[in-house]
Amino acid sequence: MNEPRLRQVQCLDPRGLHRMAYWEWGDAHNPRVLVCVHGLSRQGRDFDTLARDLCSHYRVICPDVVGRGRSDWLVDAMGYGLPMYVADMVTLLARLDTEAVDWVGTSMGGLIGLALAALERSPIRQLVLNDVGPVVQPAFVQRLSTYLGVPVRWPTVDAAADALQAISSGFGPHTRDEWLTLTRPQLVADELDGQPGFKPHYDPAIAVAVRAMTPAIAAAGQAMLWQMYDRIAARTLLLRGEQSDLLDAETAQLMSQRGPRAAVHTFAGVGHAPTLVAAEQRAAVRRFLIGP
Repeated sequence: MNEPRLRQVQCLDPRGLHRMAYWEWGDAHNPRVLVCVHGLSRQGRDFDTLARDLCSHYRVICPDVVGRGRSDWLVDAMGYGLPMYVADMVTLLARLDTEAVDWVGTSMGGLIGLALAALERSPIRQLVLNDVGPVVQPAFVQRLSTYLGVPVRWPTVDAAADALQAISSGFGPHTRDEWLTLTRPQLVADELDGQPGFKPHYDPAIAVAVRAMTPAIAAAGQAMLWQMYDRIAARTLLLRGEQSDLLDAETAQLMSQRGPRAAVHTFAGVGHAPTLVAAEQRAAVRRFLIGP
């Protein structure tokens, strides 16, 4: 079975350097590049199923955003934010030595893509925003703060899978095998008093900036994101879970009417966020990026 290659790139931050890991699928010399970027507490292996679908057409790159998965943790927790993530992706694109890319971003990964696509002379040619837009609903932030960064440890992979599924109902229905495949890369071994166990594979400090968010900060961020969205020239697809608590229907409609005037595709029976594992979801992405 086709498997990815794990690679790393050095990125600059105010305190020094950090390594960002990324997973590469397909022909390393393919000039067509697709970058897939995950959500806030996830990691690049979330896109395994989609990458296998598309790696015959693209060189598919799935980074572990700093603080997640195989990437380094930042010394300064307040560095975990959009400016750092966008800067890291610019460094990654320089490493890939490509002038144009297509982008699939889930939640946080979509916001990173949105910000990068808004830049003058952006390399993003086609942009898929997966259940995210300029407006972040307060109910979503409140739900996120109940578990993000909270110390937790599980005795087995199965126990971890059950716990993660309980807080991820918005991901929609998956078979047990599909859910275990999504869960395993989310875990890192954590032996305690001689007893094996597992904990989440991310820096708990990624929650610091989330918990520091005030209504005023949220309002300023929303205004900035709309300004960025309106500057996007890339052809854009917006995916939305019908039951999403992050991206509401009103925001999705506005995104279809302004800026790049995104095409909107809504998935029934899913909230935040579609995992792009289900055949219907993968087909929607493929149709947009490369046709039927």
